[in-house]
Amino acid sequence: MPTPEPPARPEVLKELAALREADAPTRGGRTFAYVYDPAVEGLDALAADAYRAFADVNALDMTVFPSVARLENDVVARVAAHLGAPGCQGTFTSGGTESVLLAVKTARDHARATRGVRAGELVLPATAHAAFHKAAHYLGLTPVTVPVDKDTYRADPAATARALTPDTVLVVASAPSYAHGVLDPVTEIAALAAGAGVLCHVDACVGGWLLPFLRRAGREVPDFGLTVPGVTSLSVDLHKYGYADKGASVVLYRDSALRRHQYFAHADWPGYPVVNPTVQGTKSAGLLAQAWAVLRRLTDDDYTALAARVADAETRLLTGLAALDGLRVLGAPAAGLVAVTATGPDGAPDLSTVLHLADEMRARGWYLQPQLAHGLLPPNLHLTLTPATADRVDALLADLTTALATARVLPPATPDPRLTALAATLDPDSLTDEEAAAVLTYAGLGPDTGTPDRMAPVLALLDALPTRLKERLLTEYIGSLFQI
Repeated sequence: MPTPEPPARPEVLKELAALREADAPTRGGRTFAYVYDPAVEGLDALAADAYRAFADVNALDMTVFPSVARLENDVVARVAAHLGAPGCQGTFTSGGTESVLLAVKTARDHARATRGVRAGELVLPATAHAAFHKAAHYLGLTPVTVPVDKDTYRADPAATARALTPDTVLVVASAPSYAHGVLDPVTEIAALAAGAGVLCHVDACVGGWLLPFLRRAGREVPDFGLTVPGVTSLSVDLHKYGYADKGASVVLYRDSALRRHQYFAHADWPGYPVVNPTVQGTKSAGLLAQAWAVLRRLTDDDYTALAARVADAETRLLTGLAALDGLRVLGAPAAGLVAVTATGPDGAPDLSTVLHLADEMRARGWYLQPQLAHGLLPPNLHLTLTPATADRVDALLADLTTALATARVLPPATPDPRLTALAATLDPDSLTDEEAAAVLTYAGLGPDTGTPDRMAPVLALLDALPTRLKERLLTEYIGSLFQI
């Protein structure tokens, strides 16, 4: 039997385009999470062309491909000019998670080398990104989570001070925190860390390439970079408000002596001597090249104008949300991220309305990211604002008004009591794959059901489950999506 001819290039691209049809749009200002749209004509094409020019360059070895070192030095220098300090050093990474992982590794190894710490701890505000918990899990460290202020959602310096021990290797602050978009008191937290002889990392993955330009645009922005005494490292994602394609991030350190703890070197094998600055070894230089190209194309004045558009969108959105009865913005958003909860007649957060509102907005062509309750922190909808959303705010508010009215009269989004009762009897650590799959199927998340059109019932169930069981079932569900 003859071998069928492979599809021609147009057919392959047509298949890819068809797959994209089910995805949320990445351009146009209607997806308020995961994507950052600058609405700058030609920027996407420039990034794609730059990637193609370096796609087959192996960034593993800069001595063989010296262009890699030149590109990285240029990118890190541009970031350091806004967020660094004299003598600082940095590394280009694949994204915020890798930047965080490397900063945590650096802190762990620094504490081992300078203080003899073995059972290291990370002191984190409750709002710190999950990437820090992932890093602690990978690196054998203990996360010590401290509460945030219940009204401002900012990290609490006093609680942070009480959490410090001789085993603390790193203290974390966010600029801003992802969940609520508020700035932690970096200066106070860094001073506490310095007083205890501990490193301090500022997670500026979201705000690092927006806040400096908001300041240039006239907004008051407190210092948060390496010029703040006690801040020893900082992460900033260029694929967020730098508008490069994903993934592109930079992690900065106060000096080369500290950055050295990030590196992995191994010469005790019969192959070539290995030195890896990042988690990855072999990697395409394409992502570095496209980030370099975008930073070359956009000047500081361009970024300032784009930041002003984000600030304008944020101001108009907050004004509109304040006029909608039954919605409450959480904290004081300061860097393009807004979290808003729905409230019931008694003024308390209303999970059911929050979840129904997310579904209703999605049905109207918008994606607002649902965030479940966490301790005293209420459930809410997260919105990431970009320059592309500036022209969408009025339309968003109009749809939000009608969607809220609809959400309020829908039956409460509550989990099936039988499923909740069953879940209460389950031990996540001994739950078999078959039992987990059965629970998911009962909840409407079987491997053959696809993603439900309305997620409110599923999210209401997750909200009611204990954290460990929630994590176990989420792992099972995501695993079911990759069936081979």
